[in-house]
Order: sequence, then structure tokens, then C-alpha cells
Amino acid sequence: MNSRKESITAQGVYDIMHFEALGPEAQHLEEEIGKAKEQKQLPLGHTYLITPSNLQEFLKENPGHPLPDIITTKTHSILPHDYLEGPKKSIITRSAGYDHFEHLAETANIASLREYCVNAVAQTAMKFLYATAGELNHYTKNIETFERKNSNAFMELDKHRIITVYGVGKIGRKIYELAEANGLTVQGVDIREEELNDVYERSVRFVTKEEAVISSDIMVNAMNLTKKKESKFFNVGYFSREYLSMAKDGIIFINVTRGEIAPESVLLELYQSGKIAGLGLDVFTNEAELAKVLLGDSLMEKEFLAAKTLVNMALERRGNVYVQPHQGFNSDIAAKAKAVEAIKHVVAWYKNKGKCFDEQLPYY
Repeated sequence: MNSRKESITAQGVYDIMHFEALGPEAQHLEEEIGKAKEQKQLPLGHTYLITPSNLQEFLKENPGHPLPDIITTKTHSILPHDYLEGPKKSIITRSAGYDHFEHLAETANIASLREYCVNAVAQTAMKFLYATAGELNHYTKNIETFERKNSNAFMELDKHRIITVYGVGKIGRKIYELAEANGLTVQGVDIREEELNDVYERSVRFVTKEEAVISSDIMVNAMNLTKKKESKFFNVGYFSREYLSMAKDGIIFINVTRGEIAPESVLLELYQSGKIAGLGLDVFTNEAELAKVLLGDSLMEKEFLAAKTLVNMALERRGNVYVQPHQGFNSDIAAKAKAVEAIKHVVAWYKNKGKCFDEQLPYY
């Protein structure tokens, strides 16, 4: 059984359970709970469990264990069918994304973490920008022969290069600022343009998605994934073959939020054709299943072939492709901030007598 940090009642029933708490995050959660108790923001008798297990793993190990009215998870926990019955439940997803629980917004209180990873993810986008624009694989491979005369020309970043940030929320806004600081001409695409113009006091240059695709040298996806087809924010497959085919040849494409927004089969095809000159991917479609495929624990399905090919290209330094498992949020500062924000939601829930969070879905 996985080791757990816990505060237990005599019956082993908890006021809250924190699932999928790994490494430093678990320690930070422990620290923030202690602080909230000391400041009397949480009851002194507040009981909790912090476990690295996801929800279904925990219940498999502990069949019949009661779940409290409030829990926190990340993206790999699946709620039991009967959990949402009875009194309205409250769930904090300790992630900036919330698509995995978005369908429950009308039946449960759902909160996500909106602040904790802004700098970390934005800096991850810039890491990919420098790798792709600088053709890092090509140049590091050249050390094998110390080639200095026949290297490819890399894309120098200056005002003549246009970078488009798709999704100019908190993370997208930070990417926008960092790109400006690097001397690029920056523009944004967001369905909330009118609202965000007020929020940002018109400091962001917005364009339509149609204008963006034909003018961009670099595209960065910073959108939250919305899977609900009836929502105006629905964006599964947003970067389609048809859309990206309208771009100029030799664009750079970077994705740091959700793989489902930009299918890997499309990205691979357009990379191989030369339409895309560089790829930086921190995310993939259906990551839980892809991880099994990459580790050899699942049969290869057609939908994962493109993703696996891109991963192999990156690992073998073939071409201008760079990947990592979704870790843009994993900086030392972000791990601490994640716990701080999660416990703020818990404190708000207690302040509201268990009826709701101060900020919860639907956000827009």
C-alpha cells in the first residue's frame, strides 16, 4: 500500500481527502493545512488524508471506504457513480485544466487552480520557443563532427517575426509578455476578446483566428480544453488540418495546455510536409493511455501512432521536434503555489458552510 500522510479520526473517516498528491506537493499540502489550522481558517479538529493514489486505486485498496463531501484530485481520478448522489459534493481539481470534471458543473461544486502555474507554463512555452527557433537538435548533433560551416540557419527572434498566443487567459497573457520581452511582434486570439480588452486595458493586440493563421510565424496554444460540444468554448481539434494548412510554410507550433486541441496526426503530417518547421509539445491527446503505450503496457492503437512517432523523433534528435511529459506546472515555485491555492479553496468552502467555493465552474 502506498505511504500516506494523514490525520485520522477513530473510525478512519476524513473531513477531506487529497488524491494524487505526489512528491513535494504532498509535503506542501501538509504545511498549508497546518498553517490554516493555526490561523483558525480550518477547524482544529479538521481531519484529512493525503495520498499519492488516485481515487479508484484508493477504493480498490480500501473497498467501501466512505468519501467525504469534499475531495481534491488531479486529472487521473475517476469518481464512483454513486458519489454524486445525496448532498451536493464539492471537488477541487488541483490542476489549471478542468475539462475532466467540466461535465459535472451543474451537479457538483467544481473548482480548479487558476494561479499556481502561470509563470511555470509560460516559461515552458519559451523553453520550447528557443529550442524550435534555434533548431537545438540540429546544433547539438553537430558537436559529433564539430560542424561549424554547414549548419542550418536558425530563426532569429525579432520584431519581424509574428507570434500568436491562442487563449490569452492568465497563462496566455504571461506568454504574451515574455514573447514581447524577447522582441517578437505578438498577437492574441481569444473568443473572450471583448471581456479581456477590459481586463487588460487594451494592452493585448487581438486578431481573428483567420487573420492569425495566415500571419503567424509561431503559434502557441495556451487554451483550456473545453469538450462540451454545446459550449461556445468547445475546442477539441481546434488546430485542424484544414486550419493549419492555411498557414505559411515553416511555422513553429507549440502546445503547453491540452493535446486534444491539436491532434498529433495533423501535426506530424504537416511537419513531414514542411508546413511546420518546429514542434514543441508538453501535452498529448489521451495522455493516460498514451503513457501505457509508450511504456509497452498497452496495444498500439492507430490514434497513438503519430504521438509515438513524434516522441521517438524527439528522443532520437531526428528533426526539430521537442517533447516532454506534461510538466510545465512542475517548477519548485509552482509545486508550493499549487498547495497554497488548493487549501485556499478548502478554506473558502468552510467559510461558505460547505455550500460552494468562492470561485468555481462555470468560469465564463
